[in-house]
Amino acid sequence: MGETAHNHQQPPPPQAAAAPPPPPPPSLALSRGPTWTPAEQLQQLHYCIHSNPSWPETCLLAFEHYIVMLGTTVLIARNLVPRMGGDPGDTARVIQTLLFMSGINTLLQTIIGTRLPTVMGPSYAFVLPVLSIMRDYNNETFSNEHDRFVDTMRTIQGSLIVSSFANIILGFSKAWGNLTRFFSPITVAPVVCVVGLGLFMRGFPLLANCVEIGLPMLILLIICQYLKYLHPRANPAIERFGLLVCVGIIWAFAAILTVSGAYNNVGQQTKQSCRTDRSYLMSSASWVQVPYPFQWGAPIFRASHVFGMIGAALVSSAESTGTFFAAARLAGATHPPAHVLSRSIGLQGVSLLLDGIFGAAVGTTASVENVGLLGLTHVGSRRVVQISTAFMFFFSIFGKFGALFASIPLPIFAAIYCVLFGIVAAIGISFIQFSNNNSMRNHYVLGLALFLGISIPQYFVSNTTGDGHGPVRTDGGWFDDILNTLFSSPPTVAMIVGTLLDSTLEARQTINDRGIPWWKPFQSRKGDVRTDEFYSLPLRINEWMPTRFL
Repeated sequence: MGETAHNHQQPPPPQAAAAPPPPPPPSLALSRGPTWTPAEQLQQLHYCIHSNPSWPETCLLAFEHYIVMLGTTVLIARNLVPRMGGDPGDTARVIQTLLFMSGINTLLQTIIGTRLPTVMGPSYAFVLPVLSIMRDYNNETFSNEHDRFVDTMRTIQGSLIVSSFANIILGFSKAWGNLTRFFSPITVAPVVCVVGLGLFMRGFPLLANCVEIGLPMLILLIICQYLKYLHPRANPAIERFGLLVCVGIIWAFAAILTVSGAYNNVGQQTKQSCRTDRSYLMSSASWVQVPYPFQWGAPIFRASHVFGMIGAALVSSAESTGTFFAAARLAGATHPPAHVLSRSIGLQGVSLLLDGIFGAAVGTTASVENVGLLGLTHVGSRRVVQISTAFMFFFSIFGKFGALFASIPLPIFAAIYCVLFGIVAAIGISFIQFSNNNSMRNHYVLGLALFLGISIPQYFVSNTTGDGHGPVRTDGGWFDDILNTLFSSPPTVAMIVGTLLDSTLEARQTINDRGIPWWKPFQSRKGDVRTDEFYSLPLRINEWMPTRFL
């Protein structure tokens, strides 16, 4: 018994069950406050793309859009025309032509283009090719300066006409839309961001030319954001029309300083920036002048100048694309699909063709400052922008009335741009919400595209001489003009760098991190049920137009 008992084997003790995994650590974000899910459409707009304010408010907001776009128009004309050999009368006529073409091109884009509330205004991208044309004519002999101005304008006409076909082909062949299919939120974010940030030289540096006018304007615009909370009834009025009130106050202040003799003993540059009577537009503008085709004469075609203008046309396409994405967000629309972007760029080529035929000094692009105004007023109505073209037509035809508002000192516009360009840049940053914000790969692509999108153009601009010679200088002047124009544009550089990196650096392994599942439905015609609501053509135009052009 003892041996038997000794040899008896006891059953092994039961193994302890595996311990459940520890609970995940509590989220610090939830413990400190609420979080916000990504929003495809902004919810704080008072009026979106297809809702409209009352007619009196619509007209006031439309006039506000006209005032905002006027600054760039006047700045470009006053910088270029005197250097071409034109007098103040020529400057006034160029401003009238630019306003007239902005009205036509804005109507085209808002009716059969993107249909977004975007003002189409003159583009700085064309300044470098224009400087190249001016440089060649400076070496020629003319009987008077006005003849040199006319020949320069005729050459600009010819270059714009030829370069327009680059955008027409890119757009209506759907090549541009196919390019945008490579975009993701990681690509769009830096492009839209530098659309605003890349124009910083038109902000405080221009304001500083007359601090006593520009700085009070900037401070007053900021104060308006606080005043709108004083009373509930004052909120909508100040939010929508505060900018107009600020312009009126500071403009009157500048007129008082001018009349009182505050600028009698200052430098010429200060007089040009601060005085309200130094543009001579009121005295030189005609009472009635309707821009007409080939008003400067038959266009002059020179191959050496066409290539630089083609580069500017490509740049304007990149800039407009970034601006369209910002406009869609600020108008309460979904993001423009590929076929809408193709249609808009093709139509922008038609706009360039019309610019060349009517004799505009530069080509057209989507106005960044007017898109920023959508965010400042919280009104993204398409009708408001379409009504603003009535003011463009009126003041372009009745020159004396247009010259009155064109005499607003440029530092006032610069203060406005400090606010509006900043809003557009912030809209670009908001696109990051649709991707993985904690992905180091995304940080790398986004940071490099954003930094190079500002750094490279700044190098090109700072190393460009006053007569348009950029840092690229080879034996081929046409080649120099193309590269100098392309790499002087922040949106173009950001688009190139961002698209290349995002499409090649672990692209397939990081599809979810890049936000592609969210982004892809917006790229096709039927990907999102709201696309037709925002982007379909009016009056059933799409039923009789060939689908390859839509």
